Amino acid sequence: MTALQAMVLAIVQGITELFPISSLGHAVILPAVLGWNVDENAPGFLPFLVVMHLGTAIALIVYFWRTWLEFGTAVLVRRGPRATAERRLLMKVVVATIPAVIIGGALEHFLRKGFGAPRLAALFLIVNGVMLFVADRWRASGRGEVSLDRLRWRDALIIGFWQCLALIPGLSRSGATMAGGYLSGLDHEDAAKFSFLTATPIIIGATVLEAPKLIKHGAGFSHIAVAAGVAAGIVAFASTAILMRWFRSHESRGFDPFAIYCAVAGVGALAWLTFH
Repeated sequence: MTALQAMVLAIVQGITELFPISSLGHAVILPAVLGWNVDENAPGFLPFLVVMHLGTAIALIVYFWRTWLEFGTAVLVRRGPRATAERRLLMKVVVATIPAVIIGGALEHFLRKGFGAPRLAALFLIVNGVMLFVADRWRASGRGEVSLDRLRWRDALIIGFWQCLALIPGLSRSGATMAGGYLSGLDHEDAAKFSFLTATPIIIGATVLEAPKLIKHGAGFSHIAVAAGVAAGIVAFASTAILMRWFRSHESRGFDPFAIYCAVAGVGALAWLTFH
């Protein structure tokens, strides 16, 4: 992988990890469409992705630093009704991460095969668009909006299972959790915030698990990997800010632009990979 290819993938990662359009799907599809000689099944490829994910996780911590600080002080220092509510929300974030940890760990070896299947990733990118499109319309006649403070424990666990869909390249982790949160009664903005809060421990946990491979293959210490991680983090911070502002001002059909993009990109990539 060249330095230019690494930086392009880093920029794409910073956008697609937070936008509900599947970062893993793009990481699999893009090199195939552009004809890059990148082996997604190589031992060092997944650790390289993890370095970029770490940059994304740091960006999320920085963007939501007040929320994480409130969580920490509520656990360690503060007492009272507000602190109790914040501790409860933190525990719901933990509950939402459990399914992905268990299922992802159990199916890791099997799911790695998807990294070398760009056509499959393109197909699931289309499915991702359909998921977002349907979620916007299904909730329209469903339950009313609820705040993050009133999110039920059962719904937090269900959102965690939605998150497991992202183990398939082409299905977006943020898209699945946002759709799950929205169908649970959250508005688009709160669904996005809960999605990003649950993303942070998942990404950091994946980094810890892949650390031995980073050391073994040298991917975590190369100049290219470090630069890619920094670039992904900067772009991810900007993407988070843009996305939160979008959902704040577009509660009605807020998923539609991303649904349309996924459908068009998935169909286009599938056609290119099939007939080119």
